[in-house]
Amino acid sequence: MVKKKKFSKIALSTSSKDKRVFSIAKQIIEILSSVDIEISHDKSLSDLNKSKYSKLVSSKKIVTSSDLLIAIGGDGTILNCSRIYGSKGVPLLGINLGKLGFLSDIAPNDVTTSLLEVINGKYITDNRFFLEASIKEDKESFIALNEIVIHSGSIAQMIEFEIYINDAFVYKQKADGVIINTPTGSTAYSLSGGGPIVHPEVEAITLLPMFPQSLSSSSLIVKDSSLIRVVLTQSGSSCQVSFDSQDKINFKGKKEITISKSSSQLTLIHPLGHDFYGGCRNKLGWSMGIVNPSK
Repeated sequence: MVKKKKFSKIALSTSSKDKRVFSIAKQIIEILSSVDIEISHDKSLSDLNKSKYSKLVSSKKIVTSSDLLIAIGGDGTILNCSRIYGSKGVPLLGINLGKLGFLSDIAPNDVTTSLLEVINGKYITDNRFFLEASIKEDKESFIALNEIVIHSGSIAQMIEFEIYINDAFVYKQKADGVIINTPTGSTAYSLSGGGPIVHPEVEAITLLPMFPQSLSSSSLIVKDSSLIRVVLTQSGSSCQVSFDSQDKINFKGKKEITISKSSSQLTLIHPLGHDFYGGCRNKLGWSMGIVNPSK
């Protein structure tokens, strides 16, 4: 859907080490300052501190005063910014310096044209949900936009676990672990494990065992309103839980991990013409012709 709201206070952030970040950030500032946008940046772009058009502010200030955040980098940058800013209500627009770029879709060569269209209200909004996880008897909770991975934390070492959906027993399994992902995460780690590609508008959560010790194991797709419990059943085993590969927690012994849809939501901003299927064709090689090997 095309939104007509125009942005007036825009912040910049990155987690990328790409050498192009600073030059693209300066280009963005030049574009925004020419149309009287109030610009700020966080400490990740401290090289911009001498700019007379952008001021360094805290992450908290960005959350309370910015109506758009531009994330410069790849999908990893979007994941990082989604936790810090997106989960707190700040819409994200991604400049893609990575390889795939399912979440950050403006190429460096298109920055000027696409950015001017977006700040003039010509864009598409795309809402994504987070997963939230907590460990029984632990007050802290974690969120993930792509996936939550429960695994041994070691190479070629399995864990044993039981899975319950809405308190109904599903199965007991021995595997390297399990990937629990959103539709957003279906084109990420889950895809490399043979999981299904799920359209972002599908309200579902996917569970994908990792190298299960079974001949009949496959992905399971459940409603996004489901309450998922993963119960680790071995008293002496080590385990790690990863959240978008950003946060990690380690523990030993029997534990119960509860996972559900978070109340937080991410709003992604895309240029007009953004198309999920087009992205799959271009980034995953769909519709590629068969190439005959040379003789």
